[in-house]
Amino acid sequence: MRFPGPFPHTRPATIVLTKDATLHMTATMTEDPKSLGENAAETSAAAPLETGKPAKPAKKEDNFFVFLIKLILVVGIFRSFFFSPFNIPSESMQPRLIDGDYLLAAKWPYGFTKYSLPFSLPLIPGRILGSHPDRGDVAIFKAPPGNDVDYIKRVIGLPGDTIQMRGGVLLLNGQPVKKDKIADFEVKVSPNTSCIQPEFMATAADGSPACHYPRFRETLPAVNGQPGKSYEVLDLGYRPQDDTPPVIVPEGRLFMMGDNRDNSMDSRFPAQEGAGIGLVPEENLVGRATIVMWSTDGSASWIKPWTWFTAARWNRIGGRF
Repeated sequence: MRFPGPFPHTRPATIVLTKDATLHMTATMTEDPKSLGENAAETSAAAPLETGKPAKPAKKEDNFFVFLIKLILVVGIFRSFFFSPFNIPSESMQPRLIDGDYLLAAKWPYGFTKYSLPFSLPLIPGRILGSHPDRGDVAIFKAPPGNDVDYIKRVIGLPGDTIQMRGGVLLLNGQPVKKDKIADFEVKVSPNTSCIQPEFMATAADGSPACHYPRFRETLPAVNGQPGKSYEVLDLGYRPQDDTPPVIVPEGRLFMMGDNRDNSMDSRFPAQEGAGIGLVPEENLVGRATIVMWSTDGSASWIKPWTWFTAARWNRIGGRF
């Protein structure tokens, strides 16, 4: 196809149309103008605007380290001001607590000090929102004189009380605390529990070796018309700590004792590292025991998951104080 040029001396231009191009031109020329407008609008809407600036990337989720820091903060706050877990590594609180028990302690009942915080960080001056414990409470505290190890004992004497042991009987303000003999306490021998002396070894009903200890129930005197707390103690026979001089508890101090009266280094002994604790400052209080959440006889192995269940002392889980 040739088109004559507009000037006589100009060589005519030649356009060669292929078959495909001819068909395309035909299809385009036959399209409805309205549909052409719609297609143009769609193309315009789909095409991104060219602004000359790179598109802003979508905000990414917090990375793992930020998440880890947040998690540590949340756990730290919960353990410092609400509840914190503790485990029992000794026999000084038998029969209420035995080696292998894990409990939750409420952190708010006695107020907050630096000992409420992880690693005893000195971020709380003195003691805030403090209150006295009740006689008979099972409390966790930092043991004198080092104030760096958690101990658990029962609160026996409050400021102003006079405490004495006479012939294995507790005297509170000169009056003997009610003490009644009940059935012996039995605990099975296991990897984390053994008898203190051979004379207390026995056999359980299922034929397994066990320890039998003489058990008594103590009942504290009434307070403001309310019955005093009642709890169980062990008395293994006469020991030197069964007779002590009277001690007046000064302001800001507590007299603490273990329920296993003949196997507990407590306020009956002067404060020494790894031994007695003397009179405990109230600011050393960390929390009040609330519930046993787990108990194991020590036979479990991390690489044998089924032993986690066979080692559990199911009858102790859920015990309240």
